[in-house]
Amino acid sequence: MSITKSKALRIGVTGGIGSGKSAVTKMLEARSVAVVDADVIARLVVEPDTQALSLIAEHFGHTILQPDGTLDRAALRAKVFQDESERKWLESLLHPLIRTEIVRQLELSESPYSVLSSPLLLETGQNLLVDKVLLIDASEALQIERTQQRDNIDATAVGAIIASQWPRAKRKAKADFIIDNDGTLLELEEAVEKMHQQFLTLAGFTKAQKSNDKS
Repeated sequence: MSITKSKALRIGVTGGIGSGKSAVTKMLEARSVAVVDADVIARLVVEPDTQALSLIAEHFGHTILQPDGTLDRAALRAKVFQDESERKWLESLLHPLIRTEIVRQLELSESPYSVLSSPLLLETGQNLLVDKVLLIDASEALQIERTQQRDNIDATAVGAIIASQWPRAKRKAKADFIIDNDGTLLELEEAVEKMHQQFLTLAGFTKAQKSNDKS
């Protein structure tokens, strides 16, 4: 699956909206794992005064900007999820920029293994930047419920986002590891710890090294 040349193990973490990717990556960061977040990078490349933001405003109109000059993400989301051609235009602009920054940040990592967290890891081919793919999976009903609580948007809007992403079965077929996140936070924590130990082993860490890492 990987074209990674570096010796350091790279794990891609993905899942549908509301599946719990952020909770998992926070748990891994607490274990001193370097996490590169594609969502954070996606915001970085459209900050005020960037060429990407200028092109977006030119394409969609300056009403897509907030009074302070930042991108109105809710307005942009409404436009691109109602029109597939607009979504593809936006992706063709942003995905190469995001990929370049992801590679740069992964190269800077010094942790035992690195994580690339990306909701579109498989859809955009970012899985070629990692060695293994970890899927965080949850039922669609839970995805909708969690996203509504987190983002304060209606179920129809969440459904449109889910429809734009790969179906769960397709993601599962491409994953090397899967965490089922339909349970409690404690169950998720236990699953993450188990996965963390597996990744340390894959990265070539011995039991003694793992012990030192915990201390």
